[in-house]
Amino acid sequence: MSEHLRTALELAASRIPALPLRAGKVPFGNCRRCADNACGGRPNMKHAGPCACPGPCHGWAAATTDPDVINSGIWRRAWLRASAVAYHPGGAGLTVVDLDNAEAITWARKNLPATQTVPTTRGEHWLYLGRMQSANAVRPGVDIKSTMAYARYLGPGTGVMADLPDAARALAVKKPSPAPTAPHPVTASVPAREGTCPHRTPRFLDRGIAMAEQRITAASNAVHNTVYRTFLAVLSTHGRCGCLTDTHVARLFTAAQAQGESPRHCTDAWANALTTLGM
Repeated sequence: MSEHLRTALELAASRIPALPLRAGKVPFGNCRRCADNACGGRPNMKHAGPCACPGPCHGWAAATTDPDVINSGIWRRAWLRASAVAYHPGGAGLTVVDLDNAEAITWARKNLPATQTVPTTRGEHWLYLGRMQSANAVRPGVDIKSTMAYARYLGPGTGVMADLPDAARALAVKKPSPAPTAPHPVTASVPAREGTCPHRTPRFLDRGIAMAEQRITAASNAVHNTVYRTFLAVLSTHGRCGCLTDTHVARLFTAAQAQGESPRHCTDAWANALTTLGM
């Protein structure tokens, strides 16, 4: 039995959902059957949901406390290739405040209650009892890992775990936008009309944009790639007849930015999709 497999089984016995990480501290990619959620959708926080794939698919949502799954043949092969063990904090009712550098640690010592602490390569993980929304870069050098996220398991750490403080929850609360518009003005170009519109009704376009928004919103990993491929799909279907407007593009950009994409990345992904299609 590999060391990683043994660690995962110990975590599972403590009701902490575990999963393998490959080189680069990233989850194993989805199998062909589960690629692009072809299996029926993203799993929920406790089980595989509509997906019955026996492999470690779907990133954080693959984490499990079932020893039979962790010790199954396909997972055993993953453990042999794994470089580390991760766990789903939210699934265990925990929150990890990930402090990436000395400055972040200094800030935490002044603003957060003492709790169980685990040293990391660059800083520390502070573990709290309670779950919350995960969020990256809530302040310089600080990430929140809880629901719909994974954290690398680096040992039990030291100290007594405290309850999740309001000061940590407040970090993930987004400040209201100054105006109820898209997060960033649309700077993408809309293709010019090249011919007669083949769509019989505007509802076809509206439904296509809504489905694109839903696909971006549902992405739990590989968000960059999902945004680009969704932009590509929208443009290939609706981009040559002149139906798309700035309003439609703004809806897509809003969905992407809600997933953490920067305005610049949205603009670049849109431009790359246009180039790929020769528009």
